[in-house]
Amino acid sequence: MDLSNAVALVTGANRGLGRHFAAQLLERGAKVYAGARNPASVDLPGAVPVQLDVTDPASVARAARAAPDVTVLINNAGSSTGQPLIDGDLDLIRLEMETHFFGTLAVTRAFAPVIEANGGGAVLNVLSVLSWYHPAALGGYNAAKAAGWALTNSVREQLAPRGITVSALHVGYMDTDMAASVPKERKIAPGPVAAQALDAIEAGVPEILADDLTRGVKAALAG
Repeated sequence: MDLSNAVALVTGANRGLGRHFAAQLLERGAKVYAGARNPASVDLPGAVPVQLDVTDPASVARAARAAPDVTVLINNAGSSTGQPLIDGDLDLIRLEMETHFFGTLAVTRAFAPVIEANGGGAVLNVLSVLSWYHPAALGGYNAAKAAGWALTNSVREQLAPRGITVSALHVGYMDTDMAASVPKERKIAPGPVAAQALDAIEAGVPEILADDLTRGVKAALAG
């Protein structure tokens, strides 16, 4: 699809990878709704701030009404609480699942009819190398991203007949606030990741493996 004619909504667009998505979509000529829990935190000229908490069904419904012309949805909003599964805080583990699985599902369910009514389009779900690689210390996050991968594959099949492509972006650590504790040499810049994913949306690519670490882990799954 041609993103220069697109109308996109990006969740978690006020910082990190989401802000890069929103900025690059604007540069490509798209109209952009920038979703954030606090819309006042969106400081991107040209973007339309939209209040959106993906864990709040009422907020998701309001966002769908506020952005009735959307043709591209980027499910980028995330959380990372660093909880292991056995002795971690169960409320924080639930937050991971509410954000990465139920939140992504809620926003996709709300906007799929919107995108279809506007002639079809695309959904991109921001996932992770941790969809497949599961260090124990990040058990809550891993489980939520693995669930997000399953969600993506299932809704891709459901939405294809409605003219909506569904893509998954898998990536390792990026140089964003969420990965502030990770040594810089282990992180990649988010800007090129956003560009790679947007190119893939235009080409209809179903799965984007954004770095060498992610490509290596995916290739090793069969082993």
